Amino acid sequence: MVDDSIAHLLRRAGFGASSDDLATYGSISYNAAVDRLVNYEPTPDDVDEKIGQAGFVGTTSNGKFSPNTVISDARQRWLFRMVHSHRPLQEKMTLFWHNYFATGYTKVANVGQQDGTRLMAAKASEDSRGQQGQIELLRENALGSLRTLLTAISQDPAMLVWLDGNTNTRQNPQENFGRELMELFSRGVGFYTEQDVYAAARVFTGWNLRIDRGTGDGNNAYSFVYNANLHETAAKTFSFPIYSDGGTTIASRASSAGMQDGFDLINALAMHPETARRVVTKLYEFFVSETEPAPAAFINHLALIYLQNGSNIRPVVQTILLSPQFTDPSVYFTRYSWPVEYVVRAIKETGWTGFSLGTALTPLVNMGQQLFEPPDVAGWDLGPLWFSTGKMLARMNFASTLALNQKFRLGSAAAGARGSAQALLNFMLAKMTPADESGMYADLLAYTGTGTWTGSDAQLQTRASGLAHLILGSAEYQFV
Repeated sequence: MVDDSIAHLLRRAGFGASSDDLATYGSISYNAAVDRLVNYEPTPDDVDEKIGQAGFVGTTSNGKFSPNTVISDARQRWLFRMVHSHRPLQEKMTLFWHNYFATGYTKVANVGQQDGTRLMAAKASEDSRGQQGQIELLRENALGSLRTLLTAISQDPAMLVWLDGNTNTRQNPQENFGRELMELFSRGVGFYTEQDVYAAARVFTGWNLRIDRGTGDGNNAYSFVYNANLHETAAKTFSFPIYSDGGTTIASRASSAGMQDGFDLINALAMHPETARRVVTKLYEFFVSETEPAPAAFINHLALIYLQNGSNIRPVVQTILLSPQFTDPSVYFTRYSWPVEYVVRAIKETGWTGFSLGTALTPLVNMGQQLFEPPDVAGWDLGPLWFSTGKMLARMNFASTLALNQKFRLGSAAAGARGSAQALLNFMLAKMTPADESGMYADLLAYTGTGTWTGSDAQLQTRASGLAHLILGSAEYQFV
């Protein structure tokens, strides 16, 4: 059993605690737990090798499981990683960046459904053409520098398709990426002008997509290419400083050196104080609270850490997780659970024996979050917008499906609590970790103790499963 502070840490910096997580973190200090989560590189990343093995959550595929080329399989592989990875913070940050650099499969799949999946999710080590998907890029850079990530995402094939960088030429500058680079990926709304958008479009002219045709969909190779002959070489002037001396103009360069225009702009944006404040505020809301405004002094402190460390995210996240702002019990359960967080935490806490992640895919759509398919470039609507009547009903229906599927496992796990209805309820509340249970305790106890209490295996199975359904579907379980 872990204490409340580490349980809070595992919900926010991971996806809740399975029995394996409890064994790992139950005997170490809070600071040691943060260090293990943040500095995850020594922990082997072998979770994908466990797919299909006994003892792990299952997957369902139409044919051979192929997460590099079939998008439903790719979604299940990522959910599998969230459930079982021993690097939970890496997966949590990958999810954060997936919303930050929101890229949708449906448009990317215009290149072909299999190739679209590869551009979104393929592992280069497993792909016949060595294709790396965008999610793998985000995972590799989960706690790296934003400057590095902006440079990589500007050359990512999926992003080049998503924001039309593959058509950006000096004859017809394409504004989509330049606009989103400033509005969503760095400084934010209100800190650029329309002239900046046009200048940024010209900065990235010639940053295009190369396609090496293979034998068909699923076997083409996509990579970034700089077409010097398509680059606009004239000077580009911005309304904000590009260089440390305050200069706002990227001088004219020969086309052969034109890629430096993009590097200069990315560096200026990544290291701008407004970018620092915007990024650390998003991290604060993701890890600490989205129901209370972030303290200005703390945001300024985090922004300074970001800038002093060359836009590296790791020291910022570590500072957040060790801060009194994060560890204060008043912020426990003050962030609305994303559908993916809800589903993964429910599986980790309820159990997965005989359960397939394929069962979770449609419910996630109904809850409002389909992996690899954010609604637009701004990402998902967060907070209370997750909770329309239909979306909440989808959560309750998923809770019913999962709880019924785990009926026998839950009954077995609760064998030590067969002495009374109250003992079983207390066991289940400790296992499921909802927010303040006081408001629903009496009703849950009344349900648990209905009729004559015998503590038989059949009664344990029925009541434990029923309690799991009620707890997972309760308002108190929708916060992390």
